[in-house]
Amino acid sequence: MPQLNPVPWFTILFFSWLIFLTILPPKVLAHKFPNEPSPEATKASKPQTWLWPW
Repeated sequence: MPQLNPVPWFTILFFSWLIFLTILPPKVLAHKFPNEPSPEATKASKPQTWLWPW
């Protein structure tokens, strides 16, 4: 049964993961996000107390 011979399948698996881990991450990380958080949006706000109606 040729499915039990690991030699060609291991090389295909190895080279496909090598391509995924070397070529794709720089392409994905090169994208710029348009909504960068601004520094003034990181102010600490005073928490409000809960006013229970009863």
